Amino acid sequence: MAEHRQAHLNAFLTLSGYHEGAWRVQDGGDPLAAASVHALVASAAVAERGLLDSVFLADAPFLPVFRAAHFPQIRYDPVSVLAALSMTTRHIGLIATASTTYNSPYELARRLLTVDHLSHGRAGWNIVTTVQDAVAKNFGHEEHPEHDDRYARATEFVEVAWKLWDGWEPGALVGDRASGTWADVTRIHPAEHHGAHYAVAGALPVPRSPQERPVLAQAGSSPAGIDLAARVADLVFTPQPTLEAGQDFRKRLHAAAARYGRSSGSLLVLPGLSFVLGGTQAEATARRRELEDSVAPELRWRNLAFNAGIDQSLVDPSEPLSERAAATAGSSSFARVIVERALGSGLPFEQVAREMPGLPGGLEFTGTPEQLADLIVRWVDAGASDGFTLQPDTVPGALEAFVDHVVPILQARGVHRRQYTESTLRGNLGIGPAPAAFPAERA
Repeated sequence: MAEHRQAHLNAFLTLSGYHEGAWRVQDGGDPLAAASVHALVASAAVAERGLLDSVFLADAPFLPVFRAAHFPQIRYDPVSVLAALSMTTRHIGLIATASTTYNSPYELARRLLTVDHLSHGRAGWNIVTTVQDAVAKNFGHEEHPEHDDRYARATEFVEVAWKLWDGWEPGALVGDRASGTWADVTRIHPAEHHGAHYAVAGALPVPRSPQERPVLAQAGSSPAGIDLAARVADLVFTPQPTLEAGQDFRKRLHAAAARYGRSSGSLLVLPGLSFVLGGTQAEATARRRELEDSVAPELRWRNLAFNAGIDQSLVDPSEPLSERAAATAGSSSFARVIVERALGSGLPFEQVAREMPGLPGGLEFTGTPEQLADLIVRWVDAGASDGFTLQPDTVPGALEAFVDHVVPILQARGVHRRQYTESTLRGNLGIGPAPAAFPAERA
């Protein structure tokens, strides 16, 4: 039997599923159940039953009202949800998205480290700079910072968090009743950070992480995003539509990481993989059609424009996307995928919207469990990824189907664990210890 690399699997959890029509096609039950945090608790339990590496919660601290009329837009604070999941799970990693633009380093570093202790070393932070302009006004700002400014702040933000997490040396906690020494304060160091964007003086009132530092993830695919990921990330989420694109991205990321003195094994690439499963190809195709038919055409094109940050008033859905409308798109990797596909196809925008997933993650799959297992093994063996961020069309239904029908195939092929063997997220990912110091600025 040929030997394969291990595939790392991260489950993207939403309240009803990755597809906008998920809540309409779920079998029975209360359609408002998707408003409950308990839906996330149930999904995390399924993912842990499948021995996945981690679950991941996205975030955007604002409410897109036009979407809320048609499908769930409830976004609980991800770090708070991780605290709840740390009590209901035992092994699986827990990753929350939090913005460096709309948080403070001291406060967020403390919250994340608290969850890391609650979970005994299973917490991770997905670092984002926030792409939606609408968020600014929710935080008292008239304008959203420009792309490069957001990434400059993000780099320093992570540096501050890093200093705070390293503030307690190993062995700082003593607990010596005889001498009356509870902590060795010579091993506790204030951040004393005075930078271009942040000034943070003291140490955190939380001890060192059980895994040295929480795991860091990053999802930007712009040059600035790749540079930040290469410098600090342990995981990278990315939209890659083809195996060849995945190979190219992973090579570029590893080359950038090498310039910071990092090995390729310390940085895992987990592209988004949205999927619809069926017992046969025909069954899966019918399920995909049911999902697509559940979405109003106007919602589909407006939602695609929203995901790209395109000014909807400049879009005529019956015509190809104009250069003028395309120029209003955001700078995210998702936005680039959407705009490039729309401009390159020359199709009416509403048709492009019908052919793209409502929440584009780059790679779509519709088929059987065997075919999905083949795809995962093929990408990992070809060096196009280290696994995937799974985006099931419905939860918990499609996630349960993956765990019950795809995971056993992957285990039989030797690419997925049969039990958890480590106690921390960093250990289960196999990425080695956290770097000793924040990587210096690249020459």
